[in-house]
Amino acid sequence: MQHFLKHYLYLFYFTILAVYVFNIFAGIEILTYFIGAAAVPMLLLSFPGASRLFKILGSLFILAGIVLFLQSGRPALDFLEFMTTNMGLIALLMMLPWMNSVVRAGRFDRRINELMKTNVSNLGQLYGKATLTSYTLISFINLSALPLTQGVLKENLSNLSVNLRNKFISQTTLRAFSMALVWSPMEIMVAISVDATGVSYLVYLPWLLLFSVIMVTLDIVWGKLAYSKLPYEPVYHHEPRSLSIKQVAGKIIHLFMALAVFLTTVIIVSNVFELNFILAVTLVIFPFAALWALSMRRWYSFISIGWHTWKARTNGMQNFVVLFVSLALFSNSLSATPLLQVIQDPFIAASDRPLVILFFIQLSYLLMSMIGVHPIATIGVLMEVITPLYDVINPLSLGIVLITGAMATASAATYGVTVTLTSMYTHQNPYRITMANLPFAIIYGTIGTLIAFLLA
Repeated sequence: MQHFLKHYLYLFYFTILAVYVFNIFAGIEILTYFIGAAAVPMLLLSFPGASRLFKILGSLFILAGIVLFLQSGRPALDFLEFMTTNMGLIALLMMLPWMNSVVRAGRFDRRINELMKTNVSNLGQLYGKATLTSYTLISFINLSALPLTQGVLKENLSNLSVNLRNKFISQTTLRAFSMALVWSPMEIMVAISVDATGVSYLVYLPWLLLFSVIMVTLDIVWGKLAYSKLPYEPVYHHEPRSLSIKQVAGKIIHLFMALAVFLTTVIIVSNVFELNFILAVTLVIFPFAALWALSMRRWYSFISIGWHTWKARTNGMQNFVVLFVSLALFSNSLSATPLLQVIQDPFIAASDRPLVILFFIQLSYLLMSMIGVHPIATIGVLMEVITPLYDVINPLSLGIVLITGAMATASAATYGVTVTLTSMYTHQNPYRITMANLPFAIIYGTIGTLIAFLLA
Protein backbone atom coordinates (compact mmCIF):
# COMPACT_ATOMS: atom_id res chain seq x y z
CA MET A 1 0.00 0.00 0.00
CA GLN A 2 2.82 2.42 0.83
CA HIS A 3 4.41 1.66 -2.56
CA PHE A 4 1.09 2.35 -4.29
CA LEU A 5 0.58 5.63 -2.45
CA LYS A 6 4.08 6.77 -3.32
CA HIS A 7 4.11 5.87 -7.01
CA TYR A 8 0.60 5.18 -8.34
CA LEU A 9 -1.84 7.33 -6.39
CA TYR A 10 -2.10 9.56 -9.46
CA LEU A 11 -3.90 6.75 -11.35
CA PHE A 12 -6.62 6.59 -8.72
CA TYR A 13 -7.01 10.36 -8.53
CA PHE A 14 -7.10 10.72 -12.31
CA THR A 15 -9.72 8.00 -12.76
CA ILE A 16 -12.12 9.51 -10.24
CA LEU A 17 -11.67 13.05 -11.52
CA ALA A 18 -12.01 11.96 -15.17
CA VAL A 19 -15.33 10.29 -14.33
CA TYR A 20 -16.39 13.46 -12.51
CA VAL A 21 -15.63 15.70 -15.51
CA PHE A 22 -17.33 13.24 -17.88
CA ASN A 23 -20.44 13.23 -15.72
CA ILE A 24 -20.70 17.02 -15.79
CA PHE A 25 -21.56 16.64 -19.47
CA ALA A 26 -23.38 13.28 -19.21
CA GLY A 27 -25.46 14.11 -16.12
CA ILE A 28 -25.89 10.45 -15.08
CA GLU A 29 -27.32 10.38 -11.56
CA ILE A 30 -25.86 7.01 -10.62
CA LEU A 31 -22.38 8.29 -11.53
CA THR A 32 -22.82 11.20 -9.13
CA TYR A 33 -23.32 8.76 -6.28
CA PHE A 34 -20.44 6.60 -7.54
CA ILE A 35 -18.12 9.62 -7.42
CA GLY A 36 -19.38 10.46 -3.93
CA ALA A 37 -18.73 6.88 -2.80
CA ALA A 38 -15.27 6.97 -4.41
CA ALA A 39 -14.51 10.16 -2.49
CA VAL A 40 -14.46 8.12 0.72
CA PRO A 41 -11.50 5.85 -0.25
CA MET A 42 -9.97 8.88 -1.95
CA LEU A 43 -10.03 10.64 1.41
CA LEU A 44 -8.81 7.59 3.35
CA LEU A 45 -5.90 6.94 0.97
CA SER A 46 -4.88 10.61 1.09
CA PHE A 47 -5.05 11.00 4.84
CA PRO A 48 -1.77 9.19 5.73
CA GLY A 49 0.21 11.36 3.29
CA ALA A 50 -1.29 14.67 4.38
CA SER A 51 0.60 17.00 6.67
CA ARG A 52 -0.36 17.26 10.34
CA LEU A 53 -2.07 20.60 9.83
CA PHE A 54 -4.29 19.33 7.02
CA LYS A 55 -5.09 16.16 8.97
CA ILE A 56 -6.36 18.32 11.84
CA LEU A 57 -8.39 20.58 9.53
CA GLY A 58 -9.79 17.62 7.61
CA SER A 59 -10.73 15.76 10.78
CA LEU A 60 -12.53 18.81 12.19
CA PHE A 61 -14.46 19.37 8.95
CA ILE A 62 -15.40 15.68 8.67
CA LEU A 63 -16.63 15.42 12.27
CA ALA A 64 -18.54 18.69 12.08
CA GLY A 65 -19.93 17.72 8.66
CA ILE A 66 -21.20 14.35 9.88
CA VAL A 67 -22.86 15.92 12.94
CA LEU A 68 -24.49 18.64 10.84
CA PHE A 69 -25.63 16.15 8.20
CA LEU A 70 -27.30 13.96 10.84
CA GLN A 71 -29.09 17.04 12.18
CA SER A 72 -30.22 18.10 8.72
CA GLY A 73 -32.49 15.10 8.25
CA ARG A 74 -31.46 14.78 4.59
CA PRO A 75 -31.63 11.36 2.80
CA ALA A 76 -28.53 9.18 3.17
CA LEU A 77 -27.72 9.41 -0.57
CA ASP A 78 -27.30 13.17 -0.20
CA PHE A 79 -24.25 12.44 1.95
CA LEU A 80 -22.48 11.02 -1.11
CA GLU A 81 -23.53 13.93 -3.28
CA PHE A 82 -22.23 16.40 -0.68
CA MET A 83 -18.76 14.85 -1.00
CA THR A 84 -18.46 15.66 -4.71
CA THR A 85 -18.94 19.43 -4.94
CA ASN A 86 -15.24 20.35 -4.69
CA MET A 87 -14.00 17.73 -7.16
CA GLY A 88 -13.69 20.44 -9.82
CA LEU A 89 -11.14 22.31 -7.69
CA ILE A 90 -9.07 19.14 -7.25
CA ALA A 91 -9.22 18.55 -11.01
CA LEU A 92 -7.96 22.10 -11.64
CA LEU A 93 -5.03 21.58 -9.27
CA MET A 94 -4.24 18.31 -11.00
CA MET A 95 -3.95 20.01 -14.42
CA LEU A 96 -1.87 23.04 -13.39
CA PRO A 97 1.53 21.25 -13.69
CA TRP A 98 1.05 21.03 -17.47
CA MET A 99 1.07 24.81 -17.79
CA ASN A 100 4.17 24.98 -15.59
CA SER A 101 5.84 22.36 -17.77
CA VAL A 102 5.37 24.17 -21.08
CA VAL A 103 6.95 27.30 -19.58
CA ARG A 104 9.91 25.26 -18.38
CA ALA A 105 10.14 23.42 -21.72
CA GLY A 106 10.37 26.78 -23.48
CA ARG A 107 13.16 27.77 -21.06
CA PHE A 108 11.34 30.98 -20.19
CA ASP A 109 12.23 30.55 -16.52
CA ARG A 110 16.00 30.44 -17.19
CA ARG A 111 16.05 33.47 -19.46
CA ILE A 112 13.89 35.67 -17.26
CA ASN A 113 15.81 34.75 -14.11
CA GLU A 114 18.95 36.08 -15.78
CA LEU A 115 17.55 39.57 -15.31
CA MET A 116 18.51 39.35 -11.64
CA LYS A 117 22.13 38.62 -12.52
CA THR A 118 22.73 41.94 -14.22
CA ASN A 119 24.81 44.52 -12.41
CA VAL A 120 23.09 46.91 -10.02
CA SER A 121 24.74 49.23 -7.56
CA ASN A 122 22.58 48.74 -4.45
CA LEU A 123 20.00 46.41 -2.95
CA GLY A 124 17.23 48.92 -3.61
CA GLN A 125 17.71 48.50 -7.37
CA LEU A 126 17.97 44.73 -6.98
CA TYR A 127 14.72 44.73 -4.99
CA GLY A 128 12.82 46.12 -7.98
CA LYS A 129 14.40 43.67 -10.43
CA ALA A 130 13.86 40.70 -8.13
CA THR A 131 10.22 41.66 -7.56
CA LEU A 132 9.44 42.07 -11.27
CA THR A 133 11.31 38.88 -12.20
CA SER A 134 9.50 36.88 -9.52
CA TYR A 135 6.18 38.48 -10.52
CA THR A 136 6.59 37.46 -14.17
CA LEU A 137 7.58 33.86 -13.44
CA ILE A 138 4.96 33.35 -10.73
CA SER A 139 2.23 34.57 -13.09
CA PHE A 140 2.90 31.53 -15.27
CA ILE A 141 4.40 28.76 -13.15
CA ASN A 142 2.91 29.61 -9.77
CA LEU A 143 4.58 27.91 -6.81
CA SER A 144 7.32 26.41 -8.99
CA ALA A 145 8.81 29.89 -9.47
CA LEU A 146 9.70 30.32 -5.79
CA PRO A 147 12.67 27.91 -5.62
CA LEU A 148 13.95 29.27 -8.96
CA THR A 149 13.98 32.94 -7.98
CA GLN A 150 14.98 32.27 -4.38
CA GLY A 151 17.87 30.13 -5.60
CA VAL A 152 19.24 32.92 -7.81
CA LEU A 153 18.94 35.45 -5.01
CA LYS A 154 20.49 33.13 -2.45
CA GLU A 155 23.48 32.60 -4.74
CA ASN A 156 23.99 36.27 -5.61
CA LEU A 157 23.51 37.51 -2.04
CA SER A 158 25.77 34.95 -0.39
CA ASN A 159 28.20 37.67 0.73
CA LEU A 160 25.52 39.40 2.84
CA SER A 161 24.66 38.55 6.43
CA VAL A 162 22.28 35.61 6.72
CA ASN A 163 19.50 37.63 8.35
CA LEU A 164 19.61 40.40 5.74
CA ARG A 165 19.75 37.93 2.87
CA ASN A 166 16.83 35.86 4.19
CA LYS A 167 14.71 38.94 4.87
CA PHE A 168 15.37 40.26 1.36
CA ILE A 169 14.50 36.92 -0.25
CA SER A 170 11.28 36.44 1.71
CA GLN A 171 10.10 39.98 1.04
CA THR A 172 10.77 40.10 -2.71
CA THR A 173 9.53 36.62 -3.63
CA LEU A 174 6.55 36.15 -1.30
CA ARG A 175 5.19 39.64 -1.91
CA ALA A 176 5.56 39.11 -5.65
CA PHE A 177 3.66 35.83 -5.25
CA SER A 178 0.67 37.53 -3.65
CA MET A 179 0.68 40.36 -6.21
CA ALA A 180 1.12 38.19 -9.32
CA LEU A 181 -1.58 35.61 -8.64
CA VAL A 182 -4.31 38.00 -7.49
CA TRP A 183 -5.52 38.26 -11.12
CA SER A 184 -4.37 34.91 -12.49
CA PRO A 185 -7.11 32.60 -13.86
CA MET A 186 -4.97 29.66 -12.73
CA GLU A 187 -5.02 30.75 -9.08
CA ILE A 188 -7.47 28.58 -7.17
CA MET A 189 -8.73 31.43 -4.95
CA VAL A 190 -9.57 33.52 -8.02
CA ALA A 191 -11.41 30.62 -9.66
CA ILE A 192 -13.39 29.88 -6.50
CA SER A 193 -14.44 33.52 -6.06
CA VAL A 194 -15.47 33.92 -9.70
CA ASP A 195 -17.74 30.88 -9.52
CA ALA A 196 -19.06 31.69 -6.04
CA THR A 197 -20.17 35.22 -6.89
CA GLY A 198 -21.36 34.52 -10.43
CA VAL A 199 -19.52 37.61 -11.70
CA SER A 200 -17.65 37.18 -14.99
CA TYR A 201 -13.87 36.92 -14.79
CA LEU A 202 -13.69 39.67 -17.41
CA VAL A 203 -15.45 42.01 -14.96
CA TYR A 204 -12.94 41.15 -12.22
CA LEU A 205 -9.85 41.35 -14.42
CA PRO A 206 -9.42 45.15 -14.84
CA TRP A 207 -9.95 45.80 -11.12
CA LEU A 208 -7.61 43.02 -10.05
CA LEU A 209 -4.97 44.18 -12.53
CA LEU A 210 -5.32 47.75 -11.24
CA PHE A 211 -4.92 46.49 -7.68
CA SER A 212 -1.88 44.43 -8.69
CA VAL A 213 -0.21 47.39 -10.42
CA ILE A 214 -0.84 49.63 -7.39
CA MET A 215 0.68 47.08 -5.02
CA VAL A 216 3.71 46.37 -7.24
CA THR A 217 4.41 50.10 -7.56
CA LEU A 218 4.09 50.73 -3.82
CA ASP A 219 6.23 47.71 -2.96
CA ILE A 220 9.04 48.59 -5.39
CA VAL A 221 9.10 52.18 -4.12
CA TRP A 222 9.22 50.89 -0.54
CA GLY A 223 12.00 48.44 -1.43
CA LYS A 224 14.13 51.15 -3.01
CA LEU A 225 13.71 53.40 0.01
CA ALA A 226 14.42 50.61 2.48
CA TYR A 227 17.43 49.07 0.74
CA SER A 228 18.96 51.82 -1.44
CA LYS A 229 21.67 52.65 1.12
CA LEU A 230 22.96 49.08 1.14
CA PRO A 231 25.59 48.39 -1.55
CA TYR A 232 25.29 45.28 -3.70
CA GLU A 233 28.17 43.24 -5.04
CA PRO A 234 27.05 40.05 -6.80
CA VAL A 235 28.94 36.87 -6.11
CA TYR A 236 29.34 34.63 -9.16
CA HIS A 237 30.45 31.07 -8.68
CA HIS A 238 31.01 30.95 -12.41
CA GLU A 239 31.43 33.53 -15.13
CA PRO A 240 28.13 35.27 -15.78
CA ARG A 241 26.85 34.80 -19.32
CA SER A 242 26.26 37.88 -21.40
CA LEU A 243 22.65 39.00 -21.17
CA SER A 244 20.64 39.96 -24.21
CA ILE A 245 17.96 42.37 -22.99
CA LYS A 246 16.24 42.04 -26.35
CA GLN A 247 16.08 38.26 -26.00
CA VAL A 248 14.71 38.40 -22.46
CA ALA A 249 12.17 41.08 -23.41
CA GLY A 250 11.08 38.86 -26.28
CA LYS A 251 10.52 35.96 -23.87
CA ILE A 252 8.43 38.14 -21.56
CA ILE A 253 6.30 39.46 -24.43
CA HIS A 254 5.88 35.88 -25.69
CA LEU A 255 4.64 34.79 -22.25
CA PHE A 256 2.07 37.55 -21.90
CA MET A 257 0.80 37.04 -25.44
CA ALA A 258 0.36 33.35 -24.65
CA LEU A 259 -1.52 34.24 -21.47
CA ALA A 260 -3.81 36.57 -23.42
CA VAL A 261 -4.61 33.75 -25.88
CA PHE A 262 -5.18 31.36 -22.95
CA LEU A 263 -7.63 33.75 -21.27
CA THR A 264 -9.48 34.30 -24.53
CA THR A 265 -9.75 30.55 -25.08
CA VAL A 266 -11.05 29.96 -21.55
CA ILE A 267 -13.73 32.63 -21.94
CA ILE A 268 -14.83 31.32 -25.35
CA VAL A 269 -15.03 27.72 -24.08
CA SER A 270 -16.89 28.85 -20.96
CA ASN A 271 -19.49 30.81 -22.94
CA VAL A 272 -19.96 28.41 -25.86
CA PHE A 273 -20.36 25.30 -23.69
CA GLU A 274 -21.96 27.15 -20.73
CA LEU A 275 -19.34 25.88 -18.28
CA ASN A 276 -18.33 27.39 -14.97
CA PHE A 277 -14.99 29.16 -14.85
CA ILE A 278 -13.14 26.46 -12.90
CA LEU A 279 -14.15 23.69 -15.32
CA ALA A 280 -13.33 25.83 -18.38
CA VAL A 281 -9.79 26.51 -17.11
CA THR A 282 -9.34 22.82 -16.24
CA LEU A 283 -10.36 21.64 -19.70
CA VAL A 284 -8.33 24.23 -21.62
CA ILE A 285 -4.99 23.89 -19.81
CA PHE A 286 -3.64 20.68 -21.35
CA PRO A 287 -4.64 21.19 -25.03
CA PHE A 288 -3.48 24.79 -24.87
CA ALA A 289 -0.12 23.84 -23.32
CA ALA A 290 0.33 21.03 -25.86
CA LEU A 291 -0.38 23.30 -28.86
CA TRP A 292 1.92 25.96 -27.40
CA ALA A 293 4.72 23.41 -27.04
CA LEU A 294 4.20 22.23 -30.64
CA SER A 295 4.32 25.81 -31.94
CA MET A 296 7.68 26.30 -30.16
CA ARG A 297 8.94 22.90 -31.35
CA ARG A 298 9.38 21.84 -27.76
CA TRP A 299 6.96 18.91 -27.80
CA TYR A 300 9.37 16.23 -26.54
CA SER A 301 10.71 18.45 -23.76
CA PHE A 302 7.14 19.36 -22.80
CA ILE A 303 6.00 15.73 -22.61
CA SER A 304 9.13 14.62 -20.75
CA ILE A 305 9.05 17.43 -18.20
CA GLY A 306 5.25 17.46 -18.00
CA TRP A 307 4.74 13.74 -17.46
CA HIS A 308 7.21 13.47 -14.60
CA THR A 309 6.07 16.76 -13.05
CA TRP A 310 2.40 15.84 -13.37
CA LYS A 311 2.87 12.42 -11.79
CA ALA A 312 4.92 13.82 -8.90
CA ARG A 313 2.52 16.68 -8.22
CA THR A 314 -0.59 14.50 -8.49
CA ASN A 315 0.93 11.90 -6.18
CA GLY A 316 1.56 14.74 -3.72
CA MET A 317 -1.95 16.20 -3.70
CA GLN A 318 -2.99 14.55 -0.43
CA ASN A 319 -3.23 17.83 1.50
CA PHE A 320 -5.69 19.34 -0.94
CA VAL A 321 -7.73 16.16 -1.38
CA VAL A 322 -8.19 15.91 2.39
CA LEU A 323 -9.08 19.60 2.65
CA PHE A 324 -11.42 19.85 -0.35
CA VAL A 325 -13.38 16.64 0.23
CA SER A 326 -13.86 17.29 3.95
CA LEU A 327 -14.70 20.96 3.32
CA ALA A 328 -17.33 19.97 0.74
CA LEU A 329 -19.03 17.73 3.30
CA PHE A 330 -18.93 20.43 5.96
CA SER A 331 -20.13 23.37 3.84
CA ASN A 332 -22.96 21.41 2.21
CA SER A 333 -24.10 19.99 5.54
CA LEU A 334 -23.96 23.43 7.14
CA SER A 335 -26.12 24.94 4.39
CA ALA A 336 -28.70 22.18 4.98
CA THR A 337 -29.22 23.13 8.65
CA PRO A 338 -30.79 26.13 10.43
CA LEU A 339 -27.37 26.86 11.95
CA LEU A 340 -26.34 28.60 8.72
CA GLN A 341 -29.12 31.15 9.18
CA VAL A 342 -27.92 31.84 12.72
CA ILE A 343 -24.40 32.56 11.44
CA GLN A 344 -25.73 34.67 8.57
CA ASP A 345 -27.97 36.88 10.73
CA PRO A 346 -25.15 39.16 12.06
CA PHE A 347 -23.91 39.72 8.50
CA ILE A 348 -27.39 40.53 7.26
CA ALA A 349 -27.91 42.89 10.22
CA ALA A 350 -24.71 44.75 9.24
CA SER A 351 -25.59 44.87 5.53
CA ASP A 352 -26.09 48.64 5.70
CA ARG A 353 -22.45 48.97 6.75
CA PRO A 354 -20.61 47.25 3.87
CA LEU A 355 -17.19 48.57 4.87
CA VAL A 356 -17.47 46.77 8.22
CA ILE A 357 -18.36 43.50 6.50
CA LEU A 358 -15.57 43.83 3.93
CA PHE A 359 -12.96 44.51 6.60
CA PHE A 360 -14.28 41.63 8.69
CA ILE A 361 -13.76 39.26 5.73
CA GLN A 362 -10.18 40.49 5.34
CA LEU A 363 -9.53 40.13 9.06
CA SER A 364 -10.99 36.61 9.09
CA TYR A 365 -8.46 35.45 6.49
CA LEU A 366 -5.51 36.99 8.32
CA LEU A 367 -6.43 35.72 11.78
CA MET A 368 -7.31 32.22 10.57
CA SER A 369 -4.06 31.98 8.58
CA MET A 370 -2.07 32.78 11.70
CA ILE A 371 -3.38 29.65 13.42
CA GLY A 372 -2.83 27.47 10.37
CA VAL A 373 -6.24 27.51 8.66
CA HIS A 374 -5.75 27.53 4.89
CA PRO A 375 -7.52 30.36 2.99
CA ILE A 376 -9.43 27.75 0.99
CA ALA A 377 -10.98 26.50 4.22
CA THR A 378 -11.82 30.07 5.26
CA ILE A 379 -13.40 30.94 1.92
CA GLY A 380 -15.40 27.72 2.01
CA VAL A 381 -17.14 28.90 5.18
CA LEU A 382 -17.36 32.56 4.15
CA MET A 383 -19.08 31.73 0.85
CA GLU A 384 -21.89 30.00 2.71
CA VAL A 385 -22.27 32.91 5.11
CA ILE A 386 -22.19 35.89 2.75
CA THR A 387 -24.38 34.53 -0.07
CA PRO A 388 -27.51 36.42 1.17
CA LEU A 389 -25.52 39.67 0.97
CA TYR A 390 -25.34 39.50 -2.84
CA ASP A 391 -28.70 41.31 -2.97
CA VAL A 392 -27.51 44.29 -0.88
CA ILE A 393 -23.74 44.46 -1.57
CA ASN A 394 -22.24 44.29 -5.06
CA PRO A 395 -21.05 40.67 -5.55
CA LEU A 396 -18.02 42.11 -7.37
CA SER A 397 -17.00 43.91 -4.17
CA LEU A 398 -17.41 40.76 -2.10
CA GLY A 399 -15.44 38.76 -4.68
CA ILE A 400 -12.57 41.25 -4.72
CA VAL A 401 -12.31 41.04 -0.93
CA LEU A 402 -12.50 37.24 -1.02
CA ILE A 403 -9.59 37.21 -3.50
CA THR A 404 -7.38 39.94 -2.00
CA GLY A 405 -7.97 38.71 1.54
CA ALA A 406 -6.87 35.22 0.58
CA MET A 407 -3.84 36.35 -1.41
CA ALA A 408 -2.67 38.71 1.34
CA THR A 409 -1.97 35.65 3.48
CA ALA A 410 0.42 34.21 0.86
CA SER A 411 3.15 36.56 2.06
CA ALA A 412 2.63 36.25 5.81
CA ALA A 413 0.68 33.12 6.82
CA THR A 414 3.02 31.35 9.23
CA TYR A 415 1.77 27.87 8.33
CA GLY A 416 0.96 28.61 4.68
CA VAL A 417 2.57 26.67 1.84
CA THR A 418 4.58 29.62 0.49
CA VAL A 419 5.97 30.67 3.86
CA THR A 420 6.72 27.07 4.83
CA LEU A 421 8.62 26.42 1.58
CA THR A 422 10.60 29.65 1.98
CA SER A 423 11.34 28.77 5.58
CA MET A 424 12.73 25.38 4.59
CA TYR A 425 14.74 26.77 1.67
CA THR A 426 16.31 29.66 3.59
CA HIS A 427 16.56 27.83 6.94
CA GLN A 428 14.77 30.55 8.89
CA ASN A 429 11.95 30.54 11.43
CA PRO A 430 8.56 30.96 9.68
CA TYR A 431 7.52 33.48 12.34
CA ARG A 432 10.43 35.67 11.25
CA ILE A 433 9.05 35.61 7.69
CA THR A 434 5.60 36.49 9.01
CA MET A 435 6.89 39.49 10.92
CA ALA A 436 8.87 40.72 7.90
CA ASN A 437 5.78 40.64 5.68
CA LEU A 438 2.90 41.32 8.08
CA PRO A 439 2.81 45.11 7.46
CA PHE A 440 2.69 44.43 3.72
CA ALA A 441 -0.15 41.91 4.17
CA ILE A 442 -2.17 44.43 6.20
CA ILE A 443 -1.66 47.20 3.62
CA TYR A 444 -2.43 44.72 0.82
CA GLY A 445 -5.71 43.73 2.45
CA THR A 446 -6.65 47.32 3.29
CA ILE A 447 -6.18 48.55 -0.28
CA GLY A 448 -8.14 45.59 -1.62
CA THR A 449 -10.96 46.37 0.79
CA LEU A 450 -11.03 50.06 -0.12
CA ILE A 451 -11.24 49.26 -3.85
CA ALA A 452 -14.04 46.82 -3.13
CA PHE A 453 -15.87 49.41 -1.00
CA LEU A 454 -15.71 51.99 -3.82
CA LEU A 455 -17.44 49.46 -6.09
CA ALA A 456 -20.04 48.45 -3.51
